[in-house]
Amino acid sequence: MTDASANSVSTAPSGMKNTMSMGKLLLEGRAFFALILIIGVFSFLSPNYFTTSNFLIMSSHVAIYGILAIGMLLVILNGGIDLSVGSILALCGVIAGFLMQGVELTAFGVILYPPVWAVVVLTCMAGAAIGAVNGILVAYFKVPAFVATLGIMYVARGLALLMTNGLTYNNLAGRAELGNTGFDWLGFNRLFGVPISVLVLATVAILTGLMLSRSSFGRWLYASGGNERAADLSGVPVKRVKVTVYTLSGILSAGAGLVLASQLTSAGPTAGTTYELTAIAAVVIGGAALTGGRGTVRGTMLGAFVIGFLSDGLVIIGVSSYWQTVFTGAVIVLAVLLNSIQYKGRGGRK
Repeated sequence: MTDASANSVSTAPSGMKNTMSMGKLLLEGRAFFALILIIGVFSFLSPNYFTTSNFLIMSSHVAIYGILAIGMLLVILNGGIDLSVGSILALCGVIAGFLMQGVELTAFGVILYPPVWAVVVLTCMAGAAIGAVNGILVAYFKVPAFVATLGIMYVARGLALLMTNGLTYNNLAGRAELGNTGFDWLGFNRLFGVPISVLVLATVAILTGLMLSRSSFGRWLYASGGNERAADLSGVPVKRVKVTVYTLSGILSAGAGLVLASQLTSAGPTAGTTYELTAIAAVVIGGAALTGGRGTVRGTMLGAFVIGFLSDGLVIIGVSSYWQTVFTGAVIVLAVLLNSIQYKGRGGRK
């Protein structure tokens, strides 16, 4: 009787430990398991879902969300938030469309048609400038990130509307005689059968992952996001890090705007509406803590693919767009709930 009791006592902790380990695995790998579940369910519901061509098309759609989400991840790792990414996407797309239409120099009586590479560079510079304004407001003027980026969101969207008078720039493919062809290459062309936009997303993800894991800036970012005051006392340039992450978010928003305008061969001031919420959702679904200091590029990419594959799957099986919004919102709420469980008791950021 005594031996049996001893054996039961000795084995109980082991069984409980295994259960806890399995629960931790499911919790930390929830984005991956959710993606597998989504693929499995929609493959069963539609024979057209599980095909190579469909995966490539869906991945090209995810590329826009993914590029935005990587920029959002950097900001959230720093303990901030960027509500302006969707509006920056629209404004930068409009800037690209404006440049592709030709810049009229009235004083000289000429119209300049910049090459596509110049359009890309100038557009990314515009995104960097807007992102830097966000960073300066937050880091140096101590404006709460929510308020600062909310204001810039309205400013950027308003500028896009003013530039276009509410209209859309169409036919951005350019003309050979003007030397500005190739803008649609980013959205439509493929390399080794893979859409260029997907390759751009992969490149950005790899470079960002290396920056976070192998560079001093990555260590500074995690440190300042985890405990800003302690990082400041340790010599981390917290203000410079803050300005840098918002600047990078602006650049990536501009890049997403270029990809979207290239895919549509048009640029409108209403593009990217609510995309900032999609980017935040991808980061949260990927396991990042909204309080800062915790998160990975790998998790964010999985989160972006969860949202993209879910949305496209609902379209393929003919679900109403209203229900798509409901399902997406439910996934976000569930992700936040699981994040709260995962990080419960680990302490705050400040």
